[in-house]
Amino acid sequence: MNTRRHFLAGLTSAAAATFTETLRAAPDPNKDVVIGHGKHQYKVNKDWVAPGQGRHHPILNCHEMVQVKDGRLFMMGDHWDNQMLVFKPDGTILESWGSVWPGGHGLSLSRENGEEFLFVTDSGLWKSGNGGYRQTGRVTKIDLAGRELFSLSHPMSVGAYEPDMFFNPTETAVAPNGDIYVVDGYGSNYVLRYDQRGKFISRFGGKEGVSENERLNNAHGIEIDTRKGADQATVLVTSRADHCFRRFSLEGKYLETLPVPGCKVCRPVISGQELYAGVCWSLDPVRSKLPQNPSGFTVILDAAGQVISAPGGSEPVYENGVLKSLTQAQPVIDHGHDVCVLDTGDLIVCQWNAFQTYPIKLEKIV
Repeated sequence: MNTRRHFLAGLTSAAAATFTETLRAAPDPNKDVVIGHGKHQYKVNKDWVAPGQGRHHPILNCHEMVQVKDGRLFMMGDHWDNQMLVFKPDGTILESWGSVWPGGHGLSLSRENGEEFLFVTDSGLWKSGNGGYRQTGRVTKIDLAGRELFSLSHPMSVGAYEPDMFFNPTETAVAPNGDIYVVDGYGSNYVLRYDQRGKFISRFGGKEGVSENERLNNAHGIEIDTRKGADQATVLVTSRADHCFRRFSLEGKYLETLPVPGCKVCRPVISGQELYAGVCWSLDPVRSKLPQNPSGFTVILDAAGQVISAPGGSEPVYENGVLKSLTQAQPVIDHGHDVCVLDTGDLIVCQWNAFQTYPIKLEKIV
């Protein structure tokens, strides 16, 4: 009798069944890669999208993903023929479409009176062959079938920008009252606020003319934080080059900074009481010299703004209340660009500049 069989023989039938199920669920260290820390550890599944689907649904970069109430996952990319890909939760690609957003970058979900809509952000930055192009960006509201409902006005047309200011937006977020917030992360680094019908209200933020604590330096992502209730909602904005998130009131008053040292974080994504974000680059002195600098990972912050896990990155360590700089610890994620949190607690991670690979799945085990 082998050791495992002998051990099971000494257990009750119920205990033996529980032990066997635990063995079946536990990852095999010889073939399963596990990343993360504390209560947020995950088994890596790089084949969430089964091989062979790329023939009909080619991609360049995977930028952002949201899940609608029927379970489908919509992902924004920048391939010239299909910028929107729609997945089943098991990774099967249902369809792909879209050729009018060559700089496809941001994708946000809006729920209005029981209906769901998508806000697509075309940054206006795109590549063709070896060339790169900067055009003006565009934010469009569409339904789930891809029908365009309206586009937001250019900030120059409403007096918010001067003619020499770039407008290359990267992301949107929708407040509980329907107001739309746009971050101009590749352009002039302002947050632009519109009402639910697309009428311009105000702007705030920016890189110049503000204090260092509140400046937005590569304002890459944005999220409305309602963890304390809709009546206490705030705006979280990425300042990627400053390795932090800035918190503002809905009217644009600066409130606080959430530092993530060493991490060029992308958009903040809130699920439950945690904040998730992809890390596109870290300040790893070795990997930063590699041709593609594959230094990405993800970070998870609690409601107090403390990093509690960094899947793929180094373990978060605080000394005298200050987080030590994080770096990539496991070469799993290349340029993490977005995190979509499923109801199961699993994560789908979109990657930019990752050799034209589909998103990967991180299956929660703790």
